[in-house]
Order: sequence, then C-alpha cells, then structure tokens
Amino acid sequence: MTEWLAKWLKPPSLIVIDGTFGEWVILTFSPMGMTSRLVLAALAVLLALPTEAAQLVRIGAAHFPPYTVRPENGADTGLLPQMVEALNQAQTDYQFVLVPTSIPRRFNDFKQGRVDMAIFENPAWGWQDVPHTSVDMGLEDAEVFVAQREPDRQQSYFTDLRGKRLALFSGYHYAFAEFNADPKFLTGQYNATLTYSHDSNLLMVLRGRADIALVTRSYLNDYVLRNPEVGPQLLVSERIDQVYHHYALIRPQAPISSEAFAQLLQMLRDNGQLLKIFQPYQIHLVPMHSH
Repeated sequence: MTEWLAKWLKPPSLIVIDGTFGEWVILTFSPMGMTSRLVLAALAVLLALPTEAAQLVRIGAAHFPPYTVRPENGADTGLLPQMVEALNQAQTDYQFVLVPTSIPRRFNDFKQGRVDMAIFENPAWGWQDVPHTSVDMGLEDAEVFVAQREPDRQQSYFTDLRGKRLALFSGYHYAFAEFNADPKFLTGQYNATLTYSHDSNLLMVLRGRADIALVTRSYLNDYVLRNPEVGPQLLVSERIDQVYHHYALIRPQAPISSEAFAQLLQMLRDNGQLLKIFQPYQIHLVPMHSH
C-alpha cells in the first residue's frame, strides 16, 4: 500500500493518520502555501481493523425433557434452546450452537471434541474419567417416584422398591441404584423396563403395566399441565430419589473457559432471564458455588 500511495501522491506531500476517526489526511505543500484535503472515504475503510468474529461454542443436546426435546429431529423446543438464545442475545464474544447427541453417546462426543460443553449435567453421572471443568449453574430439579393413585395407597408405597415393576428412562443415573445406569443391572435387580420417553413411562403406570415410574419434577409438572385430567390419577412421592444440582461441563480445549461461562450465567441471573426460563417448570434458582 505504501508503494501505491507513493505513486498516487505528488511530492512534496505528507500523510497524517487521524487516530480519532481512522481517516487519512493529506497535507500537500506548495510554494504558494500549505493546503490540506481529506483522502477518499475508501482509504478509511482500508485502515479499519476487522471486527473479531464471535467464537463458536458447541453444546451437546441430548434428549432430556423438558431441558432438551428430540434435538435429533431438528426441534428447537425445550429449556436448553431458550437458554442458548438468551446467552447469544446477552453478548457477542461467543456464538452458542446446539449439536444433537444422545444420552449414551454424549461422553464420546465430548471426549472427541465434537462438542465443547455438556449442560444440565452432574459430574457423578459417568463423567469421573472424562477430563473437564465444571460450572455450578445454580439450578436445582429433582427426580420423584410416581404411581397410580388408589384408595388405600399411601406414601409408604414408595419406601421399598423390591417386587415392584419400575419404568425408567434408559441411560439415566438413579440414586436408588447407586447411579449404575447399566441396563442389565437395572432390569435384573429392579425389574425395570427401560424406555426413551417419560410419557411412555407415565402411560405404563396409568395402564397398569408398571407400578412406579421415575420422572423429573420439572417434566411431571409440564406433563400435568398438558394433560390436566391425568393429575388426579397419579400419586407423587414425597420421597425424592435425587436432587439435580445442574452443572455445565466444559472440555479443556473449549473456546470458552469455565470462568467466562460462569460470568455469562451470572449475567442471565442478574437480568432475570434464568428466572423467566426455569421458574415455570419449578426448577429452582439456588446460590452458585465456584469449583
């Protein structure tokens, strides 16, 4: 560019860059005096530094209603898509996108770098040997037991699971089973039927094909809202199998650090977006802790 300007300008001339506006000012000297003029606006464009593109952050999306609902079908329903939209609207440094995965496949996708983050997770759910950093999301849900309501059936029905037919979600880690998600273990030890649908599990209970289903409190609330006639037919346990204290897990090579993501979550908490997204599902906002 210097050679081009040298040919374009006639000596004696002096080029001055106005740092305030990034404009080039040409001062041309002549025996009759000194005049100045502005170079064409195109030169200012040549000087402008390109804006740094937002870094792409890929979040694994596995079917986990109501957080993520059938992402492999291209659906953008669920709480995770809402949260991703809020994250992208709140800042411009990162562009968060969803990458469909599955409950069993998410570990390899994470290790192989197909995704950078796993959200609504817990380090105890099979992540112990997978390198990651964790961010406490300050969100709590719970897993509850659900049975068909009968006149003589009380809360004591949920005390002992032995001899009862269980309807479970395949791949989930349940506290009553010491977080062992192996299908052979669950079917052998607990007479469990494994499906990929909370709806199916609840229908099995309603139709007498299973005695107890385990579902997330958030999903059960949503299900009863969608099917109000079902609510009186279900007995929900006071016993909680486990409290879901949600974490975001981040790969060591991810383009975003755990500290940066924690700051973004705090931003959504402060501006009310987290409450707006999760409160309707009775997912509780609790204090965040650093790890």
